[in-house]
Order: sequence, then structure tokens, then C-alpha cells
Amino acid sequence: MKTTVLPKDGKTAESSRPGGRGGIAPAGPRRRGPAGPGGPGGPGRILGRALLYVVLTVLSAAVLVPFIWMLVSSLKADNEVFTVPIQWIPESFRWENFSDIWTEIPLWTYMGNSLFLSVVITALQVLTGSFAAYGFAKVRFPGRDAVFLAYIATIAVPWQAYMVPQYIIMQKLGLVNTHLSLILLQAFGAFGVFLMRQYYLTIPDEMSEAARLDGLSEYGIWARIVLPLSKPALASLALLTFVNTWNDYMGPFIYLTDNNLWTVQLGLRSFVGMYSSEYAMIMTGSVLSVLPILVVFLLGQRYFVQGISTSGMK
Repeated sequence: MKTTVLPKDGKTAESSRPGGRGGIAPAGPRRRGPAGPGGPGGPGRILGRALLYVVLTVLSAAVLVPFIWMLVSSLKADNEVFTVPIQWIPESFRWENFSDIWTEIPLWTYMGNSLFLSVVITALQVLTGSFAAYGFAKVRFPGRDAVFLAYIATIAVPWQAYMVPQYIIMQKLGLVNTHLSLILLQAFGAFGVFLMRQYYLTIPDEMSEAARLDGLSEYGIWARIVLPLSKPALASLALLTFVNTWNDYMGPFIYLTDNNLWTVQLGLRSFVGMYSSEYAMIMTGSVLSVLPILVVFLLGQRYFVQGISTSGMK
């Protein structure tokens, strides 16, 4: 049987060692071995990252090819647009296309109509979508989930299925050939409600409960607590709605007959004749019509990416 010899200071021999209480010496700094082929700095990881960048570059170039072709075609003559093979560099750049288009058609009027419809419909969809989503996400009432599923199921119904009944309703109301018909038909959207509800579910319910205990109404909770926390989702919904409304062709084509009410998408049809078409002008107008969308996307890019990629997680 081992006996522990106590020194004069009363401590055990083990505890008096330099290693600490248990006599275990502190571990020194770990030495990192050489990076292997798959290590953090290994050649395999570097090669993989380089390959990823190459693939992303190729895919980005493939996405940009149609836009580059449209931009180049806007500087050509009509007979040079559809040449085979594609002539990427025109023989002579026709910069006057960008000045002539304003005199050939009332492009300012068309772009103003598109901007008016896009801004109004986007504002209404953000308002109605966020408000309805708050009810489906934060307010408890009988049959809430069933009503939500039935409402979201309308996304699967193609627009062509109820296009004729909608037109008959607008005709009975005397709203055909007015911007109001398009505004009323597109002021509500099931996709916007779904997007905002999914984001609202990530906001803790304890915040709403605390606000109710403090006497804040449901309208106040929605406006003063939920909306300020939902900027990424609001920006995503606003951007998607603006782009869809700006690029919409069938809606204005069906409901608008007056040339002064046409949008830019209908205005570009003016260059399509019965026997010939001014393809260079069509490309010029297309380039000009893309610029507002590009500006809106650049302004809301940070919120849009955050709302889509993180799904509202803080």
C-alpha cells in the first residue's frame, strides 16, 4: 500500500509539482502538420475553388449573352440584326437609333404609363400582401390554416383559366380601356402573401404578445413592430412585383386599346409591321426598357438578396 509523503507546507507531493493541482503539465501549443492535398491550403482545395470560379464565370457569360446580343443589335441596321453567323461587332455603329426612337413613337408616354402602373401595383401588393400575411402568421382564428392553403392553391390555377371571366367583370363595370382595370386585378397576389407569411413566421411571437399586453392593437403591432423587421422581405416582394408588372404584355394588350394608355411593352409592337419589322428599333426600345428595372434592382439588391437567401433569419 502506497503512502503519500506530505511535505512541511502540508501539500501533497503531486500538487507541489509545476504542472498544477493534479501534477499535469500544461499542454504546449499544437503543431500543425503540413497541409495535405485536401487541407485548407492544399492544392486540391485551391484547384476546386478555381474550377468553381471558372464554372460560375461561364454560367454568368451564358446568362449575359442574350443581353449583349440585344445591346449590339440596337446599334445595327435592320438587315444586320439576324445575320448568320452573328456579327457581334457592327460594321458601323448606328448611335442615332437611340435618338430616333423618341420621335418615331411616343416612348415617353409609354414608359410613363409603365412606371405609373408598376409603382401603384407594387405599392398595393406590398400593402395587401404584408397585411394579409400578418393575419395568417400572427393572428389565431378558426380555420386559419385551411383558408391559407385554399388561398395559396390559387397560384396553381393558370391565368388563362379565369382570363375571360375577369374581362367580363371589368367590362360590366365599365373599366375596360382604363389603367384602373389592371390596378384592381393585380392589387392582390397570393405569392406575395405566401412570401411575407413565411418571413413573419421567423419573427418571435413573444414580441407580439408583449405588445398586446402593453395595449397595442393588431394594426399597431403590424405597423410598428412587424413591418420594420421585414425590410428584406418587403424589398424582395416589391422588386419581384415591379419587374413582373413592368414586363407584363398580355394584361395591357387585353384591357388597353387607347394608344395614349399603352405601356412600353405594347409600344414596341409599333415597330412590327405587316410586311416588315424594324428589328433594330425593337432592340433599341428593349434596351431602354431594361434600364428602369436595372436601376430598381441595384437600389434594392442588398435587401433582395438578404430576403431570398436567408428566408428572414436574423
